[in-house]
Amino acid sequence: MDSDYGVPRELSALQKDRLIYQPELPPCLQGTTVRVEFGDATTLAESAGAHAISQSFPHTHGQRLVHFLRATTKVPGAQIITEHTALRVGVVFCGRQSPGGHNVVWGLHEALKIHNPKSTLLGFLGGSEGLFAQRTLEITDDILSTYKNQGGYDLLGRTKDQIRTKEQVNAAMTACNALKLDGLVIIGGVTSNTDAAQLAEIFAEAKCVTKVVGVPVTLNGDLKNQFVEANVGFDTICKVNSQLISNVCTDALSAEKYYYFIRLMGRKASHVALECTLQSHPNMVILGEEVAASNLTIFDLTKQICDAVQERAEQDKYHGVILLPEGLIENIPEVYALLQEIHSLLRHGVSVDKISSQLSPWASALFEFLPPFIRKQLLLHPESDDSAQLSQIETEKLLAELVEEEMNKRQKEGSYKGKKFNAICHFFGYQARGSLPSKFDCDYAYVLGQICYHILAAGLNGYMATVTNLKNPSNKWRCGAAPITAMLSIKHDGRAMTIGKPLVHPATVDLRGKVYELVRQNARKLLLDDIYRNPGPLQFDGPSVDSRVISLCVEDLDYMGRIKEVNEYLDKVRSIVKPGCSQDVVKAALSAMSSVTNILSHVF
Repeated sequence: MDSDYGVPRELSALQKDRLIYQPELPPCLQGTTVRVEFGDATTLAESAGAHAISQSFPHTHGQRLVHFLRATTKVPGAQIITEHTALRVGVVFCGRQSPGGHNVVWGLHEALKIHNPKSTLLGFLGGSEGLFAQRTLEITDDILSTYKNQGGYDLLGRTKDQIRTKEQVNAAMTACNALKLDGLVIIGGVTSNTDAAQLAEIFAEAKCVTKVVGVPVTLNGDLKNQFVEANVGFDTICKVNSQLISNVCTDALSAEKYYYFIRLMGRKASHVALECTLQSHPNMVILGEEVAASNLTIFDLTKQICDAVQERAEQDKYHGVILLPEGLIENIPEVYALLQEIHSLLRHGVSVDKISSQLSPWASALFEFLPPFIRKQLLLHPESDDSAQLSQIETEKLLAELVEEEMNKRQKEGSYKGKKFNAICHFFGYQARGSLPSKFDCDYAYVLGQICYHILAAGLNGYMATVTNLKNPSNKWRCGAAPITAMLSIKHDGRAMTIGKPLVHPATVDLRGKVYELVRQNARKLLLDDIYRNPGPLQFDGPSVDSRVISLCVEDLDYMGRIKEVNEYLDKVRSIVKPGCSQDVVKAALSAMSSVTNILSHVF
């Protein structure tokens, strides 16, 4: 019911204490003057689809990068905005809820009112469906009074529907025109921001005055690229899950008789499972990216786990904790192929009870091999992006059953002489996403909301709010905006219905990256030595309150810092190579620059 949105909450003592917390703004966002530096025009990381993307987004492709400057910074050509007209802005939650989302709304509302008290913020009720139906709630201080620094999306509600079809886009434009919106802020992950890019382009082509802004909010942590270091909610999700996992580790070590199989959030990417491994030190983690890269079958995975169980039994250890992401099932090649057949039959109207009889011979054999509960779950209708309903597929239970069956077989054959294998399964999915957000997520979301105002004040369309240097204190954060089209790419791997379409694709775990390498280096120690680590519950005060997720601190993410450094070197070359310099200087510069350009042309 719409009447349920924005109502005052019944709050605990801790929730009331969190309401008082005021996030700190970086210096570049303080005050009432907006200072905008326009950088270079953006290009695409993957050149293969550049032409198609430029053709699909003629109005918003190649826009310049934007930095917001502190008052003391003097940059020639910077746009200084001191007069602020009243704006009417709409905000919508798209996709699944992620801790910290409310603070984006709070930050945006604060910025609007600080720069012009006559500005209005309208929240769309029930996500994109509310946008299409023009169901709104005007955001006020009173309405926000019990939602600041709180979890969930219950201030406005949400939807996982896309803004993709012609009818949906037209409904969104009609709503923005009818409500006389100067800006529309879309809060969500890769799918929602792909939609934001499309809306911005269509609005520009139609000369609709509404500017579209995206905000990177997703608990999966997979909206990462050169411009986006982290997503709102990921810090909280990993910390809450890591405490739960650590509690299970302690229980396993105490009882010494159970193996815990724990499935975590992570659809296309395994970032949550990887980060929770770094924080809690389970015995094993199975990443979807590893499985896909090595083409591991369900039998390979079963053998891998059984061999680990047997090796631990040789040390008289009959307990353990194994993590896996919910998207693992789609990375197992034969299961993915089976799902593709099932989904194709469902799309062609074949009823669920007749699917098994119409599968190809090999798919039918695999389907019949799987336990009945998995067969039933694989037959669920796919999501709108053609992926399986991953939260409903108990991959952890499937692996536990297959491992138990194999260990019993080994015991009968005499190759395994240890105690009986016992498994307990968990899915940590919904327990964390409604959590109170961590201090980091509170700060980050609030700052992103403020940046959204700065983007709209500068008259920008099709941009995403960005913050870099996030591993440092917030007073050192660098705030800006990047064109969403610069984050688009076109995939041709045949793993989705969206092949060949420009999308903001999920960033998967980099198997050559520092974070993955850190886990791999310690894999043997984690497996055999039970070096379980308990980070404890979320901290809102004390020495660890400002801790970041380990992956953010390990990764070297200062992309824009490196771009700036390259430009500084180019400026030095220009200052040295001037008319009147010696021939030797010119020859040396030509030789060096020629080598650099040759190297770069081969890299790309």
